Amino acid sequence: MKNTETELRVARLAPEYIVLVKPCGVSSGEDGVMPAVRRLLDERGEKNDLYPVHRLDRETEGLMVFARTKECAAFLSEQIRCGGFEKTYIAELSGVPAEEEGTLRDLLFHDRKRNKTYVADRPRKGVKEAALHYSVIKETENGCLVRVRLETGRTHQIRVQFASRGFPLVGDRKYGGPKADRLRLTASELRFTAPDGEKTEFRY
Repeated sequence: MKNTETELRVARLAPEYIVLVKPCGVSSGEDGVMPAVRRLLDERGEKNDLYPVHRLDRETEGLMVFARTKECAAFLSEQIRCGGFEKTYIAELSGVPAEEEGTLRDLLFHDRKRNKTYVADRPRKGVKEAALHYSVIKETENGCLVRVRLETGRTHQIRVQFASRGFPLVGDRKYGGPKADRLRLTASELRFTAPDGEKTEFRY
């Protein structure tokens, strides 16, 4: 897959939000909104402000949602806080966990200067609880594919939680994974309730 902003695709352009597929290698802007998204709306003649409600790492591809109004941003952010905003990922691990499914819980600390997350051994300033649920889909040449549902959304959470257990993601050189054409991590599903009450689901 080419890492270019031209591959950014819209899954839904609703009055209050936009769901798109972000290519790997594309970073959010300083305010969390990718320049390519702004250009996309400009090309459509729309000047709405955009409000990020969650992020994806530069190296991660997949589904993202942006709010188009402050009210929608607050509505979706509250769902994230209460656990009603579901994000599912597909990751390729360089190894196979002993358990086919399970829950990983850790204390994580993100070093902003190094842009790297570490597992902490005790609570302290800057340390946050992290939890995810996984299930093995199938074994691969390099390890296995797992479906991951996040309970929390910490920076590099999936990458560091698996790496700390000896299963770094394929293509994740930052956390000790084997070399590949890209980080094998995809935001594959989004589920949330729209401001009008509609239950929405997107798959990539």
